Amino acid sequence: MSTPMDAFDEVRPAVECLDLLTAPVAEALRDWRGSEPVEQVLFVDTDPDKADTATLVENYGPWLLEQSANCVVVAGKRGGETTLAACLVLAHTRADVNGVVRRHLGARKASFAPMDTATGESGMEFGGITPIGLPATWPLLVDSAVADIPYALIGSGSRRGKLIVPGKLLGALPGAVVLEGLGAPGAVGA
Repeated sequence: MSTPMDAFDEVRPAVECLDLLTAPVAEALRDWRGSEPVEQVLFVDTDPDKADTATLVENYGPWLLEQSANCVVVAGKRGGETTLAACLVLAHTRADVNGVVRRHLGARKASFAPMDTATGESGMEFGGITPIGLPATWPLLVDSAVADIPYALIGSGSRRGKLIVPGKLLGALPGAVVLEGLGAPGAVGA
């Protein structure tokens, strides 16, 4: 079985590429507090125009779809309070925002956060948001299917480049909660 590393010519530990990452991601890697060694987080330099999942898979290999995960930002609302949360689901699924996410957040209503909110609050680019380096106050919801795959190809914080991370490492990120059924059938499209 191929791994995401097989699709790219050069794969390096992300800590060797901090200058290519957004500030929040570089800082999170520099100050790594994960349960696994930071060297397991790998970086591949990719064309920003090929950042979207469909285009990436078309250019680097269709088998990557099963090994790619998307991180989406959700806004849960209850009363006058809004809670931002990140959801990490396999790329061929969609985050169950109105079911699993809404119930987990205890929100009356949940929806995808507006793009300017997601990028402004995370310090990352749309189409490249990653769970590594998000604000510590955000809940990080990880679909159990992501935590179970050997490696996940995820955003790097910008449209340029991707991270390749063991699924178990993603499920063990500080503050992460692994949820069964977070990813529902149907493409996220990002």
